[in-house]
Amino acid sequence: MEQWQALPLWDDEPAVAGASAVSGGWADAVGIFDLETTGVDVTADRIVSAHVGLLDANGAPVHAQSWLADPGVEIPDGATAVHGITTAHARAHGRHAAAVVAEVVAALRDLLDAGIPVVAYNAPFDFSLLKHEALRHDVPPILDPAPVIDPLVLDKAHDRFRKGKRTLEAVAAHYAVPLVGAHDAAADAIAAGRVAQALARRFAIDAPLEELHTRQVGWARSQADSLTDYFIRIGRLDPEHRLDGSWPIR
Repeated sequence: MEQWQALPLWDDEPAVAGASAVSGGWADAVGIFDLETTGVDVTADRIVSAHVGLLDANGAPVHAQSWLADPGVEIPDGATAVHGITTAHARAHGRHAAAVVAEVVAALRDLLDAGIPVVAYNAPFDFSLLKHEALRHDVPPILDPAPVIDPLVLDKAHDRFRKGKRTLEAVAAHYAVPLVGAHDAAADAIAAGRVAQALARRFAIDAPLEELHTRQVGWARSQADSLTDYFIRIGRLDPEHRLDGSWPIR
């Protein structure tokens, strides 16, 4: 596995506007994780790029590792339009998918085994797709990631009735977290980590990690049930179908 890239600590203002470092809680050090992929089907689509890192209490990256993979399949134009990576570029510059998957899994295991929470925005997508990629390439998968922090779940739970989109870009803007170069794995991962820290400050989310992880399981299930009921009311979903509220992996 490649060594982590050590990045210098920042000695100036915190990365989140108007924020001070969270002291003594889980947000003092958060792992971050994001994937860019060939599509949104977690069972069939492939990893194109990935980022795993570690932020300090100010939201400054202190360790970081990024990967570009050759997914072994064509990258659809729609996916390229999102993250900007073409099939030709991935084939010319990306590493073999199996090696990338193994290294991403190992980097995440290092964080989780150390008890460092891993922040992933809409965690079931990234962790589920990584699981299926690991199985595809005969890499032992992460089947029960914990502790995980999902800013999407936390934001919906603590500011339930706020109107507007809950995309990472929209939520980052709401919490005054800069997001430059959205849909780049590193940019998205760092922004998600800083949003998690901003949520911790705004709503005093300081529960022990094990308890917070468990709470998110319940919140995610309730949020999926609520969205299911809404989709049924507007005719977007048949009553016999329900959204999967499993969290942080499906």
